[in-house]
Amino acid sequence: MVAALELYLDTDATRRVRALWAACEAEGVPTLGSLQNQRHRPHISLAAAHRLAPEAIAGTLAGLDVGVGRTVSLDFVGQFVGRVLWLGVTATEELLAHHREVHDRLTGAGVEVWEHYRPGRWVPHCTVSMRVPNPLMAPAVRRCLEVLPIRATITGAAVTDHVNDIAQPLSA
Repeated sequence: MVAALELYLDTDATRRVRALWAACEAEGVPTLGSLQNQRHRPHISLAAAHRLAPEAIAGTLAGLDVGVGRTVSLDFVGQFVGRVLWLGVTATEELLAHHREVHDRLTGAGVEVWEHYRPGRWVPHCTVSMRVPNPLMAPAVRRCLEVLPIRATITGAAVTDHVNDIAQPLSA
């Protein structure tokens, strides 16, 4: 992922995900915790693209409740093609409606996002690893299962581009 609209988790949930990242790293599984000089923090991405202009996105979403105060539940483990391992966020009607509202605004402003982040395709998740080595997948999944479930409150949102060291917070 190059640029994203990220939702951040409360302190306890963040601590638990970071502890999971550390446990996986100790077993040889690279995680977001060590990617790009540790710029990542545990999050749920609502949108992703090759580029997102932070000021334009902030303007497009001005006045929209960015999700602060909403509760989410990380209840299962999943994997995307390419050995991407993640904690699955239960897709409630409220979360899906929020996601659709964000995307309706982005689409209305001409912002192009990756297909698999669009409504009807999006799988809400918190990434653990972008590339788990095949022989370590089972131990990594086991580590993930050890920390679940995680209940979290959304405490903030930002437009990020970690490669270019951009993290533009969005107002609540």
